[in-house]
Amino acid sequence: MPINHPKPPFPSQKQAMPGSTDAMQPRPDHGETSYKGSGRLEGMKAVITGGDSGIGRAVAIAYAREGADLVIAYLSENDEAAEVKKLVEAEGRKAVLVPGDIKDPAHCRAIIETAVDELGGIDILVNNAAHQATFKDIGDITDEEWDLTFRTNIHAMFYLAKAAVPHMKPGSAIVNTASINSDMPNPMLLAYATTKGAIQNFTGGLAQMLAEKGIRANAVAPGPIWTPLIPSTMPDDAVKSFGSQTPMKRPGQPAELATAYVMLADPLSSYVSGSTIAVTGGKPFI
Repeated sequence: MPINHPKPPFPSQKQAMPGSTDAMQPRPDHGETSYKGSGRLEGMKAVITGGDSGIGRAVAIAYAREGADLVIAYLSENDEAAEVKKLVEAEGRKAVLVPGDIKDPAHCRAIIETAVDELGGIDILVNNAAHQATFKDIGDITDEEWDLTFRTNIHAMFYLAKAAVPHMKPGSAIVNTASINSDMPNPMLLAYATTKGAIQNFTGGLAQMLAEKGIRANAVAPGPIWTPLIPSTMPDDAVKSFGSQTPMKRPGQPAELATAYVMLADPLSSYVSGSTIAVTGGKPFI
């Protein structure tokens, strides 16, 4: 049955970075009441970065309802992370919260060590946390901003994968969040879009590197998705019309991506590696 998803125009709602889920109008749908699991990840152990909100929260809910225990890594949004922990535990699954900055390679290693110690291993790594900011001119992008974006979006992905792989058994999976910006960059998101192109390339190379180990690597490329990043990093006029450029004339809700992340983590998807799954509201991804 079709669902009546919110469409623009949206109300003015400028937020400070990194943004708040509860302050968004309308509030994003992460699948809290709609996602129904079927045991596809039963007994598996997953690490999700950026699991406190947005896409990461939707993936956490879906993975828990599919039977996985979770380590949820996030920066400092303790209240939001606590909400996700409650949702995971309501499904009878374990949720371990790990706050901290993934720009730090030592912290990335600590996230993986926590999964091994607290969950007993790691079968799935979801590299989802990201930083973005909008700029009209390249001269407005500071060296520090460029470095911050790369360290958060792509360097951390390398640190985490490098730490996780030695603990992964055949049948394990790495799922990276790329973007429609990987191939169709938005000039106002120059730094962010560049990292997303790097993520797609990294995923393709990593899949080939890990194939002999029986570990798969894939990416999801979202189009415009209604998350706290939007009102906290984009101009007000862009927020009001967000998603209107897609054939569906609306942004996607985080819940609408969850099944892609489940499919890529599912051991039954054993021949799917080096792929990018586009979730774009009908806009072709080439």
